[in-house]
Amino acid sequence: MFLETKLRRNIHMINLETMSALYLNYCRYQKNLNTKTLKAYGIDISQFLLFMSDTDGQLTKVNLSNYAIVLHKTYKPKTVKRKIASIKAFCGWLVYEDKIVDNPFTKLNLKFQEPFILPRTIPLDVIETLLQTAYQEINDDSKTAYQKSTCLRNIAVLELLFATGIRVSELCSLKSDDINFINGFVRIYGKGSKERIIPISNADVLSSVKNYMTAFLKNIDCSGYFFVNRKNCRLSEQSVRFMIAHYAKKANITTHITPHMFRHSFATLLLEEDVDIRYIQQILGHSSITTTQIYTHVSTKKQNDILSLKHPRNRVSIK
Repeated sequence: MFLETKLRRNIHMINLETMSALYLNYCRYQKNLNTKTLKAYGIDISQFLLFMSDTDGQLTKVNLSNYAIVLHKTYKPKTVKRKIASIKAFCGWLVYEDKIVDNPFTKLNLKFQEPFILPRTIPLDVIETLLQTAYQEINDDSKTAYQKSTCLRNIAVLELLFATGIRVSELCSLKSDDINFINGFVRIYGKGSKERIIPISNADVLSSVKNYMTAFLKNIDCSGYFFVNRKNCRLSEQSVRFMIAHYAKKANITTHITPHMFRHSFATLLLEEDVDIRYIQQILGHSSITTTQIYTHVSTKKQNDILSLKHPRNRVSIK
């Protein structure tokens, strides 16, 4: 029994490369993690195995602490935190599969001091200018029929980004049946394949999405994805970034705008309209309200308006 326990503690007795492949299959087929998450897990585990190959191969507190130090020298705290979480989950699975006795991370106290960075938002007038520029491009007579239909797609993308607060990865992963035009909603699969249903309440937004679908119906049917390119392939996240940059340049907007800034703006503006933060949490697909609370630091305009109009000092008169 003692010998068996000793062998199980020895990392050399485990083919970690084989186990990592089995773990990723487990994540794919049993946990149903998406391709992007699986890719990140694969990279994180490969980096860890490469580091371990230059050590004594033992999952010890010293080796894991040294690995964290190496990561901190290369990556930002948020990235280090994610990479360590990936390895911790992998080790937890090894325990579950009875390949090691204990998860070494349970004995390790790693703290990650992440800098507090406020979400970057887009002013509402800039969003309006960006959308207006996209709509005006349809009327450009110099464009071909296909280019004009592409404009319809781009408008639908921009409208959905702002109307739903959807992540760009979620938007590009929408399938052809995820948009329900009869009931007016979009079905979004977020992190961890969690489903959320977001209403499309604005008629102009719904109309823009319908116009795109009509123009690209054959392409969508061929691809299976809702947003597609000229090759009938899923629209890439990079294409969305290029799209936004194109309209920003055309509208003489000097601010660098990213797809995620639409999400930040969506949440912040809802908060400024007194929408309960718990509803915003559900709409954004945050598992923890702590993540959503970052927008309370951005929403200062509403606070200033309230204090200017409602502060009791306004009723105090000094004679």
